[in-house]
Amino acid sequence: METITSSYELIGPAGVALILLGIYAVYRVIWLTIYLNRVWNNFRKDFLNIENGKSQCLRHLDRENANPLIRIIYDIVVSQAAHSDNIRAEVAYLFHRNFKRVNNGLIWLKVISVISPLLGLLGTVFGMVEVFQSLSFAQVPDADVLANGIWQALITTVMGLCIAIPTMMAYYALVMKFRGMHIEAVEHSFRALKMVQKLKKEHAHLLQEIPQDKDSH
Repeated sequence: METITSSYELIGPAGVALILLGIYAVYRVIWLTIYLNRVWNNFRKDFLNIENGKSQCLRHLDRENANPLIRIIYDIVVSQAAHSDNIRAEVAYLFHRNFKRVNNGLIWLKVISVISPLLGLLGTVFGMVEVFQSLSFAQVPDADVLANGIWQALITTVMGLCIAIPTMMAYYALVMKFRGMHIEAVEHSFRALKMVQKLKKEHAHLLQEIPQDKDSH
């Protein structure tokens, strides 16, 4: 209990807030990394099966449990099969709709990377205020007390920077991965549309080759 009390006196409320933000940032980074890797790996396997004719998931899609990227391509094929002029804008919209949790997680990482240094600076300002208040009541200023107080006040600034720098790095790494998935979704949407158009032509060709019954009217 004494350790917790002394730690709180050392870092103050701003330090506690920074610790909570750091824990949340670690959780978000781990969740986003695992989720995006799993979605991408499953998508590559599913789409390869579709191209090889081993999967019927685009014909009988379970929207509740389907891969988000497969849902996007399915919606593109359904809505853009007749006209493919605005696929990029459609994919951007579908990405926003199917990856809301990812977008929210990235926003929170960005906010944490910006807020953490400010919270650290706020904690330092509070600490310096307490230091100078204690010095104003002291009859003889003690250099050791002043140095110790300043050291304690600067801890929150260090904490804020230690949280902000890796969070910012993780944020940009995840954003680059997410943008790469977006680009791949556009490319695979074009490929899926070409596959659908090719199948339609083949089916039309087969129907033309079927001999007609002379007695039919």
